[in-house]
Amino acid sequence: MPKVVDPQLRRTELAEAVWRVIRRDSLEQASVRNVAQEAGLSAGSLRHYFGSQSELMVFAMRMVIDRIEQRIEQRTAALGAECDPLRRAETVVAELLPLDAERRAENEVWLAFTARSMTDATLRALREESYDRLRDGCRGLVSGLIGPGRDLELEAARLHALVDGLAVHAAMRPDTCTAESMRAALTVHLSELRPES
Repeated sequence: MPKVVDPQLRRTELAEAVWRVIRRDSLEQASVRNVAQEAGLSAGSLRHYFGSQSELMVFAMRMVIDRIEQRIEQRTAALGAECDPLRRAETVVAELLPLDAERRAENEVWLAFTARSMTDATLRALREESYDRLRDGCRGLVSGLIGPGRDLELEAARLHALVDGLAVHAAMRPDTCTAESMRAALTVHLSELRPES
């Protein structure tokens, strides 16, 4: 009797194989053949789940977004609706930063895809969608923190830049941009957004 394979699970496994190849060898090495080999499949088997390399890359990039969003949903649901806005903001933004092995992997893969999106229109569309969602999220978090007289758009842009900057620094210099230093920078920044009592 042939083995039944869950197509969605196999697609996820293939995307994870893409991530491993990217992290180990670079995005340029994430060919259909190399990814299939990493996943223990033939290139023909991989094409059963993804019609093209572009489709595979988009799926792998979207998986980064989906995993982050799922964690944010879980963490904010656990906080409850009456949670302090500062604690909510710290919780949400922490999920966007490479503070542990899982988030470091996502960050490295995301940065590789972001670089590729400069010349790949399909990835660029996904990057722009993600950028807009992150900016909207920053705006929502900041709106719950700032007092009167503060510029919401400016503060959303500052938080967005802090998140992106820390993510890039952590990828480039994990020895100096540690989880502790990122958390400290985030805490100081968000705390300063609150109006003085």
